[in-house]
Amino acid sequence: MNPKLDRLQFGPYLDIAARTSAGANPALHLENQDNFLMIDGDGRAAFMRDQQPQQEKVAGWRGGHVRLAVLDGMGGHGHGREAAEAVVAGLLTIPPCTDIAALAAHLDALHARLQVEFAGGDAAKRPGTTLTLLEIAPGQAPLLYHVGDSRLYEVSAERVLPMTVDHVPATAFAMAGVLDQKEWWQQVHGEHRSQIAQAFILGNAFADPARLSDELFELSTHTLPPFLRQLPDRRAITLRPDAVYILATDGFWACAQPHLWISRWPALLARDNNARAMADRLFDEMTTRPPPALHIDNLTAIVLRPIADQDVADDTYA
Repeated sequence: MNPKLDRLQFGPYLDIAARTSAGANPALHLENQDNFLMIDGDGRAAFMRDQQPQQEKVAGWRGGHVRLAVLDGMGGHGHGREAAEAVVAGLLTIPPCTDIAALAAHLDALHARLQVEFAGGDAAKRPGTTLTLLEIAPGQAPLLYHVGDSRLYEVSAERVLPMTVDHVPATAFAMAGVLDQKEWWQQVHGEHRSQIAQAFILGNAFADPARLSDELFELSTHTLPPFLRQLPDRRAITLRPDAVYILATDGFWACAQPHLWISRWPALLARDNNARAMADRLFDEMTTRPPPALHIDNLTAIVLRPIADQDVADDTYA
């Protein structure tokens, strides 16, 4: 248990916990270029700075509003940790949002500002980071904003369902009609590939594969192929009370056959009844029973467990 991560309060209907690690093999002494952000309903924020967990109070936060995000800094482009930290710092200044247009406007503006701060007009010097974020206003459906190849998963007793589309070359090929659904799934979920086609701050290679464009390219119902159109980057989602939701960075599936490892999650998470224990079990499993041919990378996950009205009542009157 880490007090800076586990003392946040998300109200009676959300059970949430975060964990991060430099990698499944501590002997390698990797730099942790991942980051995360949790802001609870009282405006207390937990995140990483200089690879250490931090907590601070967000001024003027709306009561009951929750913000969750995972980020994976791109070490191959340099300053990956600094890029992820800069985005977290920017997220702390964005006011609570209740519609996807407002949230996207704030985040697109942050992306443009950080491009200038990191590299001026030189695209070759820009770092990058993934950003998968949930904005949860009281009484409203959560809002999803997604850039990069971190993911949001829905884990039920029966299956593990990806709720985001990776921003990778395979997705660009599918958008161009070069890959069909089976080929896309194999390249994205059936094997390990380290290339990325878009990242926060870095920019995108979707608009023009021959060069890096400054703006973020939204994968929407208008741009995604038919078999992925139900998973646009920016949308409201529904949380099932009988499921668990995991926001995670790609260190969790950087292995030869990631779908086989991820298919173990329902049975793995069924052993526990709270988000903290589930998060701990995911990390313990990566250390003690890792998937074959694991490529050691940073690991970050936020586990979100919706709590049904009846469960709240049972806890209250037990």
